[in-house]
Amino acid sequence: MDLFADRAEAGTLLAERLRDAHDPVVLALPRGGVAVAAPIARRLGVSMDVLVTRKIGYPPTPELGVGAIAEGGEPVFDVPLLHRLGLTPESVAGVVEQERHELARRVLAYRGDRPLPPLEGREVIVVDDGLATGGTARAALRAVRAHKPAKVTLAVPVGARDTVGSLRREADEVVVLRTPLDFRAVGQWYERFDQLSDADVLELLGGA
Repeated sequence: MDLFADRAEAGTLLAERLRDAHDPVVLALPRGGVAVAAPIARRLGVSMDVLVTRKIGYPPTPELGVGAIAEGGEPVFDVPLLHRLGLTPESVAGVVEQERHELARRVLAYRGDRPLPPLEGREVIVVDDGLATGGTARAALRAVRAHKPAKVTLAVPVGARDTVGSLRREADEVVVLRTPLDFRAVGQWYERFDQLSDADVLELLGGA
C-alpha cells in the first residue's frame, strides 16, 4: 500500500472525498491534524479552527493512553483498559487535572480569547492525521456532539480497522482513505511525519 508523502498530500486526497459537504465547520485536532485539515479547508472554501484534545496517560507509562479530554468536554476513559490496570477514573484525577491545564494553555496559544465557532445546527468535520486507539478522536467527537451540530463527520487519512469501526458509532460519518490490516502506528503510513510545533500550528491556522 502506497504511503502518503506528508500530511498535506493526505489532506488534499481527503478533501476530494469531502467536497459534497455543505458549508461545514472544519475542526482540526492539533497538532498533526491541522496540517491535514488545511488543504481540506482550502478545497472547500471554508475557514478552519482547532479543537484541542489531550491524552490522559497511565501514570507509570504516560505514553499509554487510558482516556482523553477535549476542550469543553468531560474526560472519556477506556474503561476496559482502566479495569485491566486496576485503576478507576478517581485514581487518575491528578493526571486529568494536569492535562486540563495543558489543554487550557494550548487553547490560549492557538486561539487566544476567541471561542470555538458556533456549531449548533452546522455540519462539522473533525480532522486528524490518523487513528490508532482513537481515544482523542472519541473525546473530540463527544465534545462536538454537546454543541448539537446537524452532522458530525470524522475525516482521517488512515486508521486501524477496529478503531475506525468503533468510531462509526460516535460520528454520523467516518471518511477514511486507508484501513490497512498491518496497521501499527499512524506515522508508518507517511513518508514524512515530522513533529509539529505550536508555531507550525499557528502558521497553518494563519494560512487557512
